[in-house]
Amino acid sequence: MADHRDAVLNAKEYVETSPMPKDVPHVDELGATSAPLKSASFFIGDKCREYNDDFMLCKQQNADPAHCLKEGRKVTRCASSVINDINKHCFNQFKSHFECLEFNNQYFYPCRKQERSLNECVAASLNLHKNIPGSPADQPQIHEKPNPIHKRIQH
Repeated sequence: MADHRDAVLNAKEYVETSPMPKDVPHVDELGATSAPLKSASFFIGDKCREYNDDFMLCKQQNADPAHCLKEGRKVTRCASSVINDINKHCFNQFKSHFECLEFNNQYFYPCRKQERSLNECVAASLNLHKNIPGSPADQPQIHEKPNPIHKRIQH
């Protein structure tokens, strides 16, 4: 007969005891899971591009994570403002899209209908647009095509 052993969890929650540097302003976490963040990601990219570029440049210049805290917090504040604005102006479309993403393993293609509705609302309300980097300039974006061709991935 095999020995019986109870599971033991030795992990403890880590709490950083070092104080944040005084010159770095406090920023609340976004409080969003992966599906809402993915749904809003292109709008965050549209509005927060300059902050993201500054942050990435800072990280290239210095590998010390503390060196770029200010820039990182600017990115977080900007992303938070985008999420809040989308929730305020396009909540139903946003919720419909991120729930579809959640249900479909984070794939965009099964959620194009909800995505179109969200894109239209965000463009009209916030003047933010989804543009996929590297897409051919002379062709419509994949999410703007009425009948995009895609291959279903078999699992």
